[in-house]
Amino acid sequence: MNPEQLINYCLSKKEAYLDFPFGEQPVCVKIKAKIFAEVYTHPDNFKITLKCEPLLAELYRQKYPNFIVRGYHCPGAQQRHRNTVYLNKSVPDDVIFSMIDHSYNEVVKAIPKKIRKELDLAE
Repeated sequence: MNPEQLINYCLSKKEAYLDFPFGEQPVCVKIKAKIFAEVYTHPDNFKITLKCEPLLAELYRQKYPNFIVRGYHCPGAQQRHRNTVYLNKSVPDDVIFSMIDHSYNEVVKAIPKKIRKELDLAE
């Protein structure tokens, strides 16, 4: 998978859009001003940071040590809720897509119910 494919998958989510609040990198994918994916596209450091339920996040880290780590750039309190995935073929694409889906759903759950209903977002 290349950066364009990864970003396009993220953008296929309902109401998803790109934003660059930190400059050119990372490429942030948001829904309602909330980041659900941060993509670092440089070939030598291709990775994605995603939101994740803490217990599931830890399971991923145990299954893919050194390839899935706590959100490397996040403040301490957020680290257990974020995983950074190094995209070097060690983690299968279907696992990455599943993690993106989970991240998107975690962010959608945090959007007020009234707004989710107006946007017809899945819960």
